[in-house]
Amino acid sequence: MDKFYVLIIANKQEDNCDLILINRGDPMAFEAFWRKLGDKCTMVISGSDLMSYLSDMGNVCWFLVPELAEAINNLHHGVDNAVSDGRHIVIGTGSTQLYQAALYALSSPGGPEPISVVSAAPYYSQYPAETDYLRSGLYKWDGDANTFDKNNGAYIEVINSPNNPDGTIREAVLAKVNRSAEGKLIHDLAYYWPQYTPITGAADHDIMLFTLSKCTGHAGSRIGWALVKDTEVARKMTRFIELGSIGVSKESQLRAAKILGIVCDDYPNFFEYGRRLMSERWNMLRQVIRQSGVFGLPEYPLEYCNFTGKFTNSHPGFAWLESKEDEDCEKLLRAERIMARGGRRFGADAKYARVSMLSREEIFNIFLERLSAIQGGSISNGKHLGS
Repeated sequence: MDKFYVLIIANKQEDNCDLILINRGDPMAFEAFWRKLGDKCTMVISGSDLMSYLSDMGNVCWFLVPELAEAINNLHHGVDNAVSDGRHIVIGTGSTQLYQAALYALSSPGGPEPISVVSAAPYYSQYPAETDYLRSGLYKWDGDANTFDKNNGAYIEVINSPNNPDGTIREAVLAKVNRSAEGKLIHDLAYYWPQYTPITGAADHDIMLFTLSKCTGHAGSRIGWALVKDTEVARKMTRFIELGSIGVSKESQLRAAKILGIVCDDYPNFFEYGRRLMSERWNMLRQVIRQSGVFGLPEYPLEYCNFTGKFTNSHPGFAWLESKEDEDCEKLLRAERIMARGGRRFGADAKYARVSMLSREEIFNIFLERLSAIQGGSISNGKHLGS
């Protein structure tokens, strides 16, 4: 069993008590799909390959490998989840680096006060730490967009859609209340893929962030990309990455291009696999929840997906559990040796907790068994698609 997920704890009260770590979004659920492809994704790189810093000096993002740029465009054309034509592609070491780059680009050269960065609660739990990590004088975290009260001040609103942690489809909050024209937007669309949610249209925003980890499951390659309308913003984002790491690994880029090429050449195979797997997991989780009066889950509307040509519900990468008795949900789960991420980390009440739906099959099965034990119910553990 992977040590990333299972921590052995020894203390005076209990010996070798295994704690299931499902508080992170490590997307190992898709590992079985890629394993079945065997050598189809294998690449051979010789010692003399990829030695230069430079990739495409005619591109704003000069370290972007052309093969990856082509693969990203083909992917968005095929899935039709975002407009990529006429956009600059800025590549990053995951979308985390691109988030920082976008904040820098939208706030520089700066003013007398740092620009406020906000997102509607429950927001992604890492936004506050990532925003304030560098202690930049250009921007600072300012909490929940719903309660932001600087009517005339500059701000950057981050819209995560589908939202992590609760899977809802989001729009900008502050633009609706006609606030200052100084507001700028970053759309984090990491989970806007057919396995998680119906694709209802091609997103068309100024800055859109995506990541290979949530698209195909290849988190270890550390590849993210931004689709950026404005040339100057794309230049500033590129400069931020250049100063931080002098580009992004070409080996990772070429591997990402290979993987995305396989996805594009075989629509809808991977996404259909992912959609069925996520649907199955959500059905099993809801079965456990229905047997209990302890927890609640969000309900998602049935919508037409342009990619599949079917009406379907959302099956997010995380479950946003609610304790119906207003108990501390994280502590309630911890008592059954389930490590979740508590609601307060997301700017929400402690009665909520986020759990990952993307773990390996054996970990997900143990999670369901332990959750069922809290409720006093029982479930049938059939074989998953990932087996």
